[in-house]
Amino acid sequence: MKNAKYLEDLRSKSASELHADLVAAKKELFNLRFQNATSQLDNTARIREVRRNIARIETIMATKADA
Repeated sequence: MKNAKYLEDLRSKSASELHADLVAAKKELFNLRFQNATSQLDNTARIREVRRNIARIETIMATKADA
């Protein structure tokens, strides 16, 4: 599955790599929202996917901080 491989990838990354991924995902989300507002976005489902990826990254960062 795509999600299982993505999660496995995230779990193997260090905290600094996760933070870099989080920043990149938030920038992408901003750009997608901007494109959506100007009616240039074709795949609106990508917004939902990026939001969920951000949540996944934040969750893994929180679990690594607790451990």
